[in-house]
Amino acid sequence: MTEPIKILIVDDEEDFCFFVHKNLTNTGKFEVYVATNGKYGLELAQTKKPDMILLDLIMPDMSGDEVAQALKNNSETENIPITFLTALVTREDSSDGVMKKIGEKYFIAKPVRTLELVGAIVERLEGC
Repeated sequence: MTEPIKILIVDDEEDFCFFVHKNLTNTGKFEVYVATNGKYGLELAQTKKPDMILLDLIMPDMSGDEVAQALKNNSETENIPITFLTALVTREDSSDGVMKKIGEKYFIAKPVRTLELVGAIVERLEGC
């Protein structure tokens, strides 16, 4: 049996976190950690060493950009792939489906369906 893919979700919307955690965990392919604020997300990134971080762009304590910058400035977390979750990017913005690349940043449009999210995670990790 292969090791599950470790995913860290950093999003202040608890219902969304619960939905993603439940649905990814139920696939049997993922081990999912949840942080509902940026500071806790930084702590979990260091202690859990996820394979990928799904990061909300807009949060009250630290923005997704601030969290991403802190992760990139830390030698223990600088190489963890980050994909932003946001309602600011719509499906219409992306000709490639649910995930969109703008510059060096990847975005997944919220809301997202489970199968689309799993596909986007696998696609992103294969590209690393």
